[in-house]
Amino acid sequence: MSNIPKIKKVYQDQNSEAWNKLCDYIDIVEKEGIEEFEPRKSLGNELFSKIQTLPKSISKLKNVKALDLYGSNLTQIPPEIGEMESLRTFTPYTSYQLHWYPYEIINCKAINDSTVSTRALYGNYKTKLKFPDLTLEAVKYFDTDIVKCSICKKEMNYSETDQYWISLVIATDLLPLLVNTCSEVCKGKIITSHPHYSHLQHPPHKGGNNSTVSSIFKF
Repeated sequence: MSNIPKIKKVYQDQNSEAWNKLCDYIDIVEKEGIEEFEPRKSLGNELFSKIQTLPKSISKLKNVKALDLYGSNLTQIPPEIGEMESLRTFTPYTSYQLHWYPYEIINCKAINDSTVSTRALYGNYKTKLKFPDLTLEAVKYFDTDIVKCSICKKEMNYSETDQYWISLVIATDLLPLLVNTCSEVCKGKIITSHPHYSHLQHPPHKGGNNSTVSSIFKF
């Protein structure tokens, strides 16, 4: 089991200058209707390097079309990214600590271009990086004890959620996504393939040694 990775915990100082400036930047982007979200340019390299996750307030960025996270130290992105309804271009390239993404990103229907460092991803067929075992430990988002079902949006605590991995084509990359479900009904509604890439279909899984996704997907 030693070759099965564990989910990295997020340690984000919400009282830090970096976090406060990031939150202020989000407010500015929302208020001014800016279409590009570029936190590195706003914070500078030093402060941006201290950001491990994005605030849930990114849900307010309804007009943002381009999300540039190039070279970040992010270890997770909150599911609220799915509320960025205008998002078209997603660039987390060289964000080597981002091994997975929230399933909710499928709700960004306008996404048509992405640049992801795929060798850092769980399930990548070249690096053979396996998925963490969700039967051993739940994946938790930063700063919340309550999570929403990725399908029906019901609120629940982590002891109530049934989590799965699924790999789907998002824009131009095959991404490993984390799904939180509240019931067998919602589990049955997990999308298992992109309409234009039906040959990439694979059922939701729990990861660990029994995961064979890395040998199936060659995208």
